[in-house]
Amino acid sequence: MTYVIAQPCVDVLDKACIEECPVDCIYEGQRQLYIHPDECVDCGACEPVCPVEAIYYEDDLPDQWKDFYKVNTEFFDDMGAPGGASKVGKIERDHPITAALPPQGE
Repeated sequence: MTYVIAQPCVDVLDKACIEECPVDCIYEGQRQLYIHPDECVDCGACEPVCPVEAIYYEDDLPDQWKDFYKVNTEFFDDMGAPGGASKVGKIERDHPITAALPPQGE
């Protein structure tokens, strides 16, 4: 089980969750943040600090954002587990589902 970042994060990228994460498992893509499912320790520190309420425990994802479990896991398919987002920096891509979304907000 893991935490998942859903659609409300797209084009927001607040990053308060990154500051709270004790294991550095929240990675930055072009348009959203992603939680690495193999690095997350399920502590939940990220969830209450998200200003747009985009972070959910996997089993608690609202139905309209169920695909974001796949978005968060598949984002890491080609990179494995790098052992911390700060080692990698911003990743210049997004999952195809995120990339296909129209601009969010405004």
